[in-house]
Amino acid sequence: MKKRIPALELENHTPVTYSVLMIGFFIKKAFFDGWDNLISMAIFNLMYIALLMVLLYSFSVVPAAFIFAVIAVVLLVFSLMMGGTASVTHNWSCYKGESWSAFRQGFVRNIRHSLLFFLLILLFAANIMLIIPFYLQNFGNGFGMIVAIILCWLEIALALVLPFYFPLMNLLPADRPLKTLRKCFIILFDNIGFSLFFFLYDLICFVLSIVTIGLVPGMSGLQLLAQDGMKLIMMKYDWLEENPDGDRKHIPWEDILYDEKEKVGPRSFKNMIFPWK
Repeated sequence: MKKRIPALELENHTPVTYSVLMIGFFIKKAFFDGWDNLISMAIFNLMYIALLMVLLYSFSVVPAAFIFAVIAVVLLVFSLMMGGTASVTHNWSCYKGESWSAFRQGFVRNIRHSLLFFLLILLFAANIMLIIPFYLQNFGNGFGMIVAIILCWLEIALALVLPFYFPLMNLLPADRPLKTLRKCFIILFDNIGFSLFFFLYDLICFVLSIVTIGLVPGMSGLQLLAQDGMKLIMMKYDWLEENPDGDRKHIPWEDILYDEKEKVGPRSFKNMIFPWK
């Protein structure tokens, strides 16, 4: 994957139309990437479950005045762990088996991106817990409502953008954290249809994670899902760079995905469950 995609530097693009073929392959690849790394995924998720347990336990022993400080510390640790797991899921998405060595290297290498991610999710949490309630309670007029609505839209934008942050960091490692974030917003608006689809799909997987107590797909599985989605999106930008006069509304996904489809192989749910048939 190229370190710099000129097609991604451009703004005010006509949004790309995504085909059923691309979305169908994304679902298939994400599922089988998760299945092939299921045990490792569950083991990495245990770290996130342990961190959640620490947070929940602190609610019962830490005075209310210090709760937000505890949340901030937990979010910092969470962000650093996400930076390490990002390298692991990048390997899984590229059909590589290295996990723990990738986690250790990613933890250190991605620390700047992890710190910006921490500030963003801290802002997200502060908006919900402190800032929006403050404006609604202390400015019971149109001004308070307008500010609250603006902040709610900021929350929505962050919810749509943040899943792509670490995957894009992996695919464009030369970019600084703020540049990665800016490109995430470009990708969001340039791929609005897929971004909304991904958000809903990600939400379904999040609910499944709750049902499985965070083991599957869990945080590492959600990162793998985003990594697979971003990988396919960036393949589109590679094609646009090589074909500057190409029709953005008629991307040849059959050709673009050919190599990836060969790597995933002609697998099916039936063959996975009943390999003897």
